[in-house]
Amino acid sequence: MKRHCLLDSSFVIDLLNEVADGVPGPALEWLRQHPQAQLWISAVTYAEVLEGADEVDVVRSHLRRYRWQGLHHAQADLVALLQQRTGKRMGENDAWQAAVALHMKGCVVGHDPKAFERLGDSYVDHRRP
Repeated sequence: MKRHCLLDSSFVIDLLNEVADGVPGPALEWLRQHPQAQLWISAVTYAEVLEGADEVDVVRSHLRRYRWQGLHHAQADLVALLQQRTGKRMGENDAWQAAVALHMKGCVVGHDPKAFERLGDSYVDHRRP
């Protein structure tokens, strides 16, 4: 079964570093173990990864490989709902990532379990064995 996976910036940064260093790590291993995963990024992932990039054009080229999930009214409605449901708000970017993944009936793949703990099975920590 193919699963829609929204790649968080923490995953993409790990992946880019592993590729640049030529040393396989948890991101490449996760990809190897999940060949059927449908990989997506959002505007949040795109912006966060580019923000820290030394070689912006190279990173931008890499990011074009992934399917794109936009931010629209449906995702905004979910962000509002997620932030209303609890006294403990998520960080804004994390809330957008969660809403995008939930709207696409997928999961967030990254390494920030504290930020995404409310997602339960809709969060995959690629560094966790």
